[in-house]
Amino acid sequence: MPSDVLERFLKYVTIHTTSKEDEETIPSTKRQFDLANLLVQELKELGIVDATVSDECYVIATLPSNLTPEITKIVPVVCFFAHMDTSPEEAGDNIKPQNVNNYQGGDIQLPGNLDLVISPKETPALLKFVGSDIITSDGTTLLGGDDKAGVAAIMAALTKLKADPKLKHGTIKIVFTPDEEVGRGVDGLDVDSLMADFGYTIDGDEMGVLESETFNAAGGDIQITGFNCHPGYAKGKMINAIRILADIIQNFPIDESPETTEKKKGYYHPYESSASVNEAKLKFIIRDFDFEQLKQKIRNVEEFTNHIQQKYPSSHINLTIKESYKNMKYKIDEVPEVMMNAEEAIKRTGIPVIKKAIRGGTDGAHLSYRGLPTPNIFSGAMNFHSKKEFVPVIALEKSVETIINLVQIYVERASE
Repeated sequence: MPSDVLERFLKYVTIHTTSKEDEETIPSTKRQFDLANLLVQELKELGIVDATVSDECYVIATLPSNLTPEITKIVPVVCFFAHMDTSPEEAGDNIKPQNVNNYQGGDIQLPGNLDLVISPKETPALLKFVGSDIITSDGTTLLGGDDKAGVAAIMAALTKLKADPKLKHGTIKIVFTPDEEVGRGVDGLDVDSLMADFGYTIDGDEMGVLESETFNAAGGDIQITGFNCHPGYAKGKMINAIRILADIIQNFPIDESPETTEKKKGYYHPYESSASVNEAKLKFIIRDFDFEQLKQKIRNVEEFTNHIQQKYPSSHINLTIKESYKNMKYKIDEVPEVMMNAEEAIKRTGIPVIKKAIRGGTDGAHLSYRGLPTPNIFSGAMNFHSKKEFVPVIALEKSVETIINLVQIYVERASE
């Protein structure tokens, strides 16, 4: 019989919640309310009576402390976050989860796409889960483990905490967010109203992962205005925005791109373009773990864009760059207990802690700079944003254990 967390996960991934880029409203897609409304219903069925969903699709709820009033006052309020949306980079509707029972090693063939396999050669961590059940998609869509594994883990942990009064905990806040995948996960959230001391996103990948460091991030747009005319009579007249765009792209260093960097090396990433003779557009992002290096990368883009403008004086090149988020490590390091307690919670599950930096964004970065230090704990899902996404069932279960351990550790350490 499937565990509670697995049952929840298999149910949640079948609900289409893909978010959408470049939308002004929150949520970017109304379909995210389908999961939000279900979660509110389930929370109320657990007896969490204050569960609500806002007009902007934030599910917020409180599990009251089961301690005496005196002890409750000294135990920090902890808030757990997970996001409901899935990435728009792959199809997220009509998901058909597959259960690979008792994985025995080797490649996993995806039945809906015979050209795709999940291979230990690409993902060596897969071999850690020999003997475990593994959930995949059928290969025609992503799975949605990012972050419905986190949603399921939080819901399953709440169920256990509510059912067993021996599991002592302080006040726990729960927030399920929309639009994390398009960079707006907490834009519409009133963080102060949560009245929480510490937060944790359950949005990491491999079992045992604990993350307190992200990139510093910026994003930009370049718009080029050219001039078209008859190509037979274009000498001295035509300004070809396509050629100008090609010159600009060549200035983004290939040895500092996503496909050539790893670990803690930053990058430039031109990721979307459109072009005609009259007009060309480019979108790009810049990432670096060191804030001063991020600023230098921004200056580099400004300098080579200005140089190309001088090379093509009759064109008009408009560059816009905005900072997106900062490395949350600077804020989390100010409160060491937020990481110490999470490390201990993972260790108590019997698995090793894997501390690493996030080569991507997280709601925790925004939350940390809004006064709520928020590291990232594993959900167990791997190969995010991909048809090769998978979730080992044991990793899901260990995520639930970690959450339960964590709230008990806060009680223990407040009482010391």
